[in-house]
Amino acid sequence: MIGAIVSSIVIGLILGVLARFLMPGKQTIPLWLTLVVGIVAAFVGNYLATLLGVRVTPGFDWIRHGIQLVLAVIGVGVVAGMYGKKGVKS
Repeated sequence: MIGAIVSSIVIGLILGVLARFLMPGKQTIPLWLTLVVGIVAAFVGNYLATLLGVRVTPGFDWIRHGIQLVLAVIGVGVVAGMYGKKGVKS
């Protein structure tokens, strides 16, 4: 259980950075927030993959990590959009 949590956090950190690189344009959110989005995407993606019946296999789980990466990219996009508008006054 603890090992799964630690590995999800490490994978989430990597996913956050990857998501930031995959998003087009300049991201206006700080790195720490990108990493938090990646960690959340890792946990949510793991849960969603389990609900979809994706099995945990030895080695690299392409489908599970693909789901997590898609969620991280979406999350970084949403958070960047919200964070960028925070300081803008109309």
